[in-house]
Amino acid sequence: MRANRGRPAAEEGDRSSSRFERHERWIVGATAVGAVLGGWEWVGRSGLVDALFLSTPTAIVATAVEMAGTGELSEHLAASGTEFFAGYLLAVLTAVPLGLLAGWYARLNYALDPFLSALYATPRVALLPLIILWAGVGLWSKVLVVFLGAFFPICMSTLAGVRTVDPSHLRVARSFLAGDAHVFRTVILPASVPFLVAGLRLGVGRALVGVVVGELYAASAGVGFMIALAASTFRTDRLFVGIAIIGAFGVLCNEVLSRLERRVELWRPRVGASV
Repeated sequence: MRANRGRPAAEEGDRSSSRFERHERWIVGATAVGAVLGGWEWVGRSGLVDALFLSTPTAIVATAVEMAGTGELSEHLAASGTEFFAGYLLAVLTAVPLGLLAGWYARLNYALDPFLSALYATPRVALLPLIILWAGVGLWSKVLVVFLGAFFPICMSTLAGVRTVDPSHLRVARSFLAGDAHVFRTVILPASVPFLVAGLRLGVGRALVGVVVGELYAASAGVGFMIALAASTFRTDRLFVGIAIIGAFGVLCNEVLSRLERRVELWRPRVGASV
């Protein structure tokens, strides 16, 4: 009887433990963020740091609500969102096919490699004056900066995915007389998808950097412009609103791509010691 009475409690404990393990990432992450925000609020309110240099989370939220109420925040978000999505989409539509082709055709890879390596290593800030000279100070100069930021990590990750396909898989496909198109569709693409998704995640960060950098130099609206204007007028709360928006959007994009990456986890090659 005692064993029977104890069993439901044990099973309930196991279920609670499994629920915690399923949501452990969110629980630990939320606890860490809450602790940091609480410590930040305490430091700001205690007067240890001048409010000119460090605003508090509550003041930042209040400023964001005020800006949203006046419509100013939506104007900046619309400008930056248009630049980001236009540049990032163009990068995906061009970098993925080019990376697949350069990885599949060795001679094309040899021809493109010097340009990809040189431009990938070149800071976008160094190209910004030339981009403004070519595209002006309107929308397309920022779109081009975002495009250049996202294009190279996506292209090079996709290329690496194709180049690291297991040769034995190709030999097996060839032994069954599979044509190039069939091999590309059934072997190359599935093996490259995890690398491609990793490149998309890297591209998001570079694209967000491109949005801010482009708007810092030549813009009349956007989150980067808002940050630059707030810094020049010593509005620390507005500056942190812009930083928080960029950070939150980056987390959101990475979470979406992480979910996509988990859906293709079975295609990811296993790395690490086997013993």
